Amino acid sequence: MLEIMFRDADERDIPTIVAITQAAFREYEGVLDPPSSVRDETPAKVRAKLQEGVTVLALLNEDAIGAVYFSPHSAYTYMGRLAVLPAWRGQGVGAALVAHVEARARSLGSGRVRLGVRIALPHLRAMYERLGYRVVEERSHAGYSAPTYVMMEKDLL
Repeated sequence: MLEIMFRDADERDIPTIVAITQAAFREYEGVLDPPSSVRDETPAKVRAKLQEGVTVLALLNEDAIGAVYFSPHSAYTYMGRLAVLPAWRGQGVGAALVAHVEARARSLGSGRVRLGVRIALPHLRAMYERLGYRVVEERSHAGYSAPTYVMMEKDLL
């Protein structure tokens, strides 16, 4: 089992966050309709996210191998942009990042974590279901009449 450490990202980590996120989502280029907004991720967009919430880096021997964003809201904590470098997938990094966000949400008094998953990526939905998340709503991206993603939640209490 990997000994993963976690650290909240700051401004100096913006290039690392962009690189991890783009590397992790690269396999979905040409697969998702509409395309993932990750392809348009810029340092300015990551900086804005850092001001709205928290991005956590997963570190192995001080090297960043994954990242996740979360933002507390009144009724839930939103989690998004979970990204693990392809070389480190299948080793529990993603699950460890999810567990870290859940622990942080509990410490903030949040009783629920919420996230969105593309319908076109059933393996990701299945991963979150294994971690205790359930579908609570289907949604469509702007300009689409059929659902393109689901919102999933996990009660923490």
